Amino acid sequence: MAKRKISVEDGQEALAAVVGGSTARAEVATAVRFLLEDLAELAPGNSVEVRVPPFGATQCVQGPRHTRGTPPNVIEMDPATWIALATGALEWEEALDTARVIASGSRANLDGLLPFARH
Repeated sequence: MAKRKISVEDGQEALAAVVGGSTARAEVATAVRFLLEDLAELAPGNSVEVRVPPFGATQCVQGPRHTRGTPPNVIEMDPATWIALATGALEWEEALDTARVIASGSRANLDGLLPFARH
């Protein structure tokens, strides 16, 4: 398991601020990275890469390990979408249907893992 870089206290504080309406770059960045760390703990593995530019990415979900080049299973979205999905303010299917999430690869699916945020 990867070592947590953002303390639970700092992450929850930033997440609460963003959910409460803050758009401060530092708080959004901390909230995004904190939620990516949570996802990696919730679904450890290396078969799916979740990208939330410009703030971070993580590998998760057990399955075939990716080691070089572009991962075969990639999920990418903007920070607001990621926070909304993790907190339950947006459903996975709706995010896909409205193209707020770009998912490529047969395993690129977070349905069943969302929402998970504790705020």
